[in-house]
Formats: sequence, C-alpha cells, structure tokens
Amino acid sequence: MSTPVNLNRVRKDKARAEAKARAAENAVKFGRTKAEKDLEKARADQAARLLDQHRKDPDTTA
Repeated sequence: MSTPVNLNRVRKDKARAEAKARAAENAVKFGRTKAEKDLEKARADQAARLLDQHRKDPDTTA
C-alpha cells in the first residue's frame, strides 16, 4: 500500500508552480535590466536639460 497524499499540499504546490510560471512569463515580457532602466533615465534627464537650455528666459520656471 502506498503512503497517503495530503491533498492540500498538492493543491498549494500546484498553485505555487503556476504562480512561478506566470512570474517568469511576466519577467520576460515586461522586465528590464537595471542597465536598461539607468540608460532610459539618463536619456530622459539629458532631454530635459536640452529642453531647458532652449528657454528664452532661464530665470523663470514656467
């Protein structure tokens, strides 16, 4: 005779496996590396600086 199976444990293990698979899919689909995030932030900062340099009156911030 085989050992009894705890159905709650099986259910929870299955849910964990599905959640882990879903997380892996989302990481591939939406995830970016830290280097990519830093590069995007640097480009946005540079664009903001260039825009500010083209203001007619740099003393006003409007």
